[in-house]
Amino acid sequence: MHDSALLLIELGALLLLLGLLSRLSRRYGLSPIPLYLLAGLLFGHGGLLPLHDIQDFFAVGAEIGVVLLLVMLGLEYSASELVGNLRRAAPAGLIDALLNALPGVAFALLLGWGPTAAVVLGGITWISSSGVIAKMLGDLGRLGNRETPVILSILVVEDLAMAFYLPVLSAVLIGAGLAAGSVAVAVAVTTVTVVLLVAVRFGHRISALLSVRDPEALLLGVLGLTLLVAGIAAELQVSAAVGAFLVGIALSGPVAHSATELLTPLRDVFAAVFFVFFGLVTDPRDIPPVLLPALGLAVVTMCTKVLTGYLAAKRAGIAAPGRWRAGLALMPRGEFSIVIAGLAVASSGIEPALAPLATAYVLITVVTGPVLARIPDSRWFKRRLRGRRAPLAASRDHLTEVDQHVPAS
Repeated sequence: MHDSALLLIELGALLLLLGLLSRLSRRYGLSPIPLYLLAGLLFGHGGLLPLHDIQDFFAVGAEIGVVLLLVMLGLEYSASELVGNLRRAAPAGLIDALLNALPGVAFALLLGWGPTAAVVLGGITWISSSGVIAKMLGDLGRLGNRETPVILSILVVEDLAMAFYLPVLSAVLIGAGLAAGSVAVAVAVTTVTVVLLVAVRFGHRISALLSVRDPEALLLGVLGLTLLVAGIAAELQVSAAVGAFLVGIALSGPVAHSATELLTPLRDVFAAVFFVFFGLVTDPRDIPPVLLPALGLAVVTMCTKVLTGYLAAKRAGIAAPGRWRAGLALMPRGEFSIVIAGLAVASSGIEPALAPLATAYVLITVVTGPVLARIPDSRWFKRRLRGRRAPLAASRDHLTEVDQHVPAS
């Protein structure tokens, strides 16, 4: 059988399976993300039915999937909203880094892996998955919720922080000096600043170049611009996700609305490809030996993520249900954690158990995160919150009544 024919057969069969899994998950009110990951494990390295011919396609498709997820998020918000949210999210970003990076650092040091591995594992536990969370918010219908800008602000702060962290980490892993690391960070800072400045000041001009009257031209133009900027950002050691998000921010008005409608089906296809690819490149046989340590680390850092989102939403004046939704939505780790682990594996002298532990850790958070994120929508959780608010409201009413009966002096 010809290679092209085999590729089409494998690709078609897998996409058909994903469609059936998606329908099954929707029927029972679940997110399809865990099922996509499990399908990847089934057909990937070490799986029951490994598919080799589709690996290259899914590798490129996974990158496009993350880019599309982030540009669609950017299309939901204007440049002024982004700048305002970033300013308000700066304290939350600092809390996020402290609460979620330190457990990874401490874990590596306790295992005796050394300071370099501690820096690596701290980054893995710190950064939430923008791609997974973007898909999850869409699946749960929360893109318009009050807490969603808070979630996005934390994600953008994390992605921007990656623009500084990754060059520094690369320099540390290869043993480069302070000068080389400083140059890499300077390039990253300059790139992010320029792209953000263009998005804020010249976004309306970029939108004017695209016409909503020609859907084909609009789709090709927005997709091409997004991939171009994301690729340039990645080449300059800045996250491709940041570049794609800022392209979405730069587009506004009818162009943004029409682009959202046109890109949505494309995003859904390549987002599924992204999650399947994550499972395809994971060998299930490497997971059992590190499963318990990864599970313990996941439990600790998922709790710290919930605390991060809860405090950030509370600071933004959002009610208790929104605080819990924000916290639980931030739990999944994904693409950046895998990138960080990949950089570490490519270098010499890093603890060999780091890569499988990182894989197991990410899988645990990615599979359980979308499931736990649905808790605030459950009836029992809403009843519990109402039950907690009722005594507080009664206490406030009692204090008001007492104040009304206190005689004036």
